[in-house]
Amino acid sequence: MLKYRKEIPPTAGFALSVKDFYGPAGDLENDFRNYLGSATAKIAYSGTAAFYFILETLKGLSSKRTVIIPAYTCPLLAIAIARAGLKTQICDISEDSFDYDYQQLENICGVNKDILAMVSVHLAGLAVEIEKIKGISQRQGAFLIEDCAQSLGAWYQSKLTGTFGDFSFFSLCRGKGLTIYEGGVAVVNKPEYGRLLEQKIKRLSNKDIISETVKIIELAGYAIFYRPQLAWFIFSLPREFWKFKGDQVRAAAEYFDFNFPIHRVSGWRQKIGHVQFSRLESEIDKQRQKAEVYLKELNNVSGIQLVKEREGCRSNYPYLTLIFQDSQRRDAVLEKLRDSGLGGSQIYACAICDYEYLKPILPTGDFPNARFMADHSMTLSTSVFLKEKDIFEAIRIVKFQ
Repeated sequence: MLKYRKEIPPTAGFALSVKDFYGPAGDLENDFRNYLGSATAKIAYSGTAAFYFILETLKGLSSKRTVIIPAYTCPLLAIAIARAGLKTQICDISEDSFDYDYQQLENICGVNKDILAMVSVHLAGLAVEIEKIKGISQRQGAFLIEDCAQSLGAWYQSKLTGTFGDFSFFSLCRGKGLTIYEGGVAVVNKPEYGRLLEQKIKRLSNKDIISETVKIIELAGYAIFYRPQLAWFIFSLPREFWKFKGDQVRAAAEYFDFNFPIHRVSGWRQKIGHVQFSRLESEIDKQRQKAEVYLKELNNVSGIQLVKEREGCRSNYPYLTLIFQDSQRRDAVLEKLRDSGLGGSQIYACAICDYEYLKPILPTGDFPNARFMADHSMTLSTSVFLKEKDIFEAIRIVKFQ
């Protein structure tokens, strides 16, 4: 039965206040350049648009046309690749993390000599073994693109994600930490590539006053609704509607338009992002503190594996991921957490090859590790709204449901 309840947001998006809308002017692109030490950082309509601009830039640097992505990742990666007129090659993930299955990746590279780029996805704020994939890409003569949509502020061996690849991109979407409701950043670490990217963005994007006005209104709506008293209306209500309609992909908010917008972001929305930037490290500290409680209390629970940062790395923990040996137990815990409004969720509903609407643009294949991850994993919220009692109630449900 559909019933209103207070609900903790499932991810650690920044909560916005009035002062965020009226703070001092500043340069969000410069914030990213300084933070990452990169040559170029360009604000785009979305993380997907940023990725698309990168792909369009790469087409002018090589005659190769295939891009490798992991089998457990956001459908928008495949959509952007298709829109750029490129081909997708899927590689399975490892058995117990979001990294590639590196043996399979090596095998793919041994057969396919058309690899334009490899995408390393730092999913759940967890840095992959980026030096390993960087070595493979260099031997292959392919570009390395870091997908940092969920990893702003995460480290690999004390170096920020987004600073290893030839290109990287970040998301400023609602619920993903620092936000301008819908936004992204394309980052380049080599000046010569930066100039090409800027030219490509200038040629492909344009102003859209109506669409941008809508985004400003939606950003104001986010500031109002992204809190436990109202989150039910933007998370649970749409999910239950689409479940009732029998559309599990839309229920998971994972159906995306192939004609995604690429228009320019207004200076006013960029200013709101700039105002938030000074809070980045303190917000990450809060997220990590919540994750550390989960990690301590759930570390030795039978039948559950915690997906956590490697030694020498730092996650920003936008949420914490659990992998259950028993998928039915996962389902029961997830349902109970959702019914309790404690922010339990999933990352993706299925392996990327199993989205029906993507099948016309993807190669077929068997990706057992990605399918296992989709069927056996769930996430715990590290939202700023999460209280200590909420954390321990979530822990109790995970342990005893």
